[in-house]
Amino acid sequence: MEIHVVAGVLVRDDASVLIAKRLPGTHMAGRWEFPGGKLEPGEIPSAGLARELREELGIEVLAAEPLLHLSHQYTDRHVHLDVWLVTQYQGVPRSLEGQALQWVLPELLYGVDLLEADAPIIEALLRRPG
Repeated sequence: MEIHVVAGVLVRDDASVLIAKRLPGTHMAGRWEFPGGKLEPGEIPSAGLARELREELGIEVLAAEPLLHLSHQYTDRHVHLDVWLVTQYQGVPRSLEGQALQWVLPELLYGVDLLEADAPIIEALLRRPG
């Protein structure tokens, strides 16, 4: 099974990033990930990112830039992941689907039970200037 996913990295002024806990009954339930989700057929990644973050967090993406694109093979699925750095948004991120949310400094993400597919995002964040 192949899945195309978009994920958004929201960064606060203190450099912490927002992660979300996967809900019970989902693939890899209980693990942490960057907010986002599956693209709909024919949907471009930037539009999918805006839709997913609106549905999941109640925010409107005003500006975002590609951070990285990666692929990861789990035992039961292959994930293509488009990761975006959300540079400007409107609203306050909140859990609209019942998932736990947490702001974490990038260097502390290694101590979080983050999905394996999201691990390269940590390196990309730590290499970012500023």
